[in-house]
Amino acid sequence: MSVRVAIKTLGCKLNFSESATLERRLAEEGYENVPFSDDADVYVVNTCAVTEEAGRKCRYYVHGVRRRHPDARIVLMGCYSALRAEQLQKELDADLVLGSNTKFQLPERIPELLAGGTGSFDLACESERDFFGAYSLREERTRSFLKVQDGCDYFCTYCTIPLARGRFRSGDLDALLAAARDIIAHDIREIVLTGVNIGEYRGGNGERLIDLLLALTALPGLQRLRISSIEPNLLTDEIIALAADSPVIMPHFHIPLQSGCDRILERMHRRYNRALYAEKVLQIKQLMPKAFVAADVIVGFPGETREDFQETYDFLDSLPVSALHVFPYSRRPQTPAYDMPDQLSRAEKADRVRRLISLSDEKKLALCRLCEGDVVQVLVESKEKGGFYSGFSENYLKVRLNCTENAINTIQKVRLAEIAADGTMKGEIIDG
Repeated sequence: MSVRVAIKTLGCKLNFSESATLERRLAEEGYENVPFSDDADVYVVNTCAVTEEAGRKCRYYVHGVRRRHPDARIVLMGCYSALRAEQLQKELDADLVLGSNTKFQLPERIPELLAGGTGSFDLACESERDFFGAYSLREERTRSFLKVQDGCDYFCTYCTIPLARGRFRSGDLDALLAAARDIIAHDIREIVLTGVNIGEYRGGNGERLIDLLLALTALPGLQRLRISSIEPNLLTDEIIALAADSPVIMPHFHIPLQSGCDRILERMHRRYNRALYAEKVLQIKQLMPKAFVAADVIVGFPGETREDFQETYDFLDSLPVSALHVFPYSRRPQTPAYDMPDQLSRAEKADRVRRLISLSDEKKLALCRLCEGDVVQVLVESKEKGGFYSGFSENYLKVRLNCTENAINTIQKVRLAEIAADGTMKGEIIDG
């Protein structure tokens, strides 16, 4: 009987791409990948260190495994385990703790685990085995994340990622193109580029992100390409113009803002100001009026006054962004912001989160209304409760359809009929 391994992934798209790569390698080594809710011999939590909530979830899943499966082996890997290895091993009685970049040792370490090895650590911050080009090839997926770089040199005052993942490094262009060709060959329609700071991409021969995008869009058979989170100071005119002109690059941008107050941006050590951010958003909207633009926002950063927050709110209200990913500031040890004065209360941060989430709902509804009646191309992905199927348009609107199972992993021509009560769009497939 094969050894059963279950992986729970927390955090970002980069973590998901790396977990999928591990699942693929485990299958190649003869292990059986099973859902985290099933019985397994080894349970793995791929952790995240960005927020307190991610740390809480790590503990929740480990405690659940210990309660339901006391004889199973538990592995922690990823950013949170890299930063809190000894603490987590002691608190959670983990059998193996791997760091962000040593997680790819997992297949080789499982025999040691099953033989009774316990409490071991391997936390090297950087590794020769970075597995750039990590990607997912799951049967139920219609899109794949493609890892193009790792690490970060920005050292924002609130962020632990450079400590957990190490300094900036990129994958070789030819290797990434080979991975993309393999994705295409497996009949996956959409590739999402992922990394910690992909706008800084540097290939082995000095290639920049624009060069990678041009090479990917030239690959035969690639139907859709999305750029995941990219810093506003790295979103060049060339990239925006290419996205507007290319039928392959989707009109969908995720641009971290973090604060709409220049004083707070400076305290965060961000490398732009609100004027530059607004310039990029308006440039996108001028060339792609119905593009989806999402912004990350941190509220309650140390020293953020009510006036500072109102400045952020008013700034976002004035911009044609489509959605806000809102996070209360999480105080992370080993970061400069941890010791900054004027830490805000949990209640004050929660109130500011609620206000921005409400604004985000308004922004999303405005884009839906703008697109109502449009004919779009929807990549059908899954069956929903109630018998509907759903997928995403080019500009990342979730669309619900009446169709059949055969439509999954196909791109359908759809008219956006109306806005559903849950904020998604109802669509009608157009034949021919």
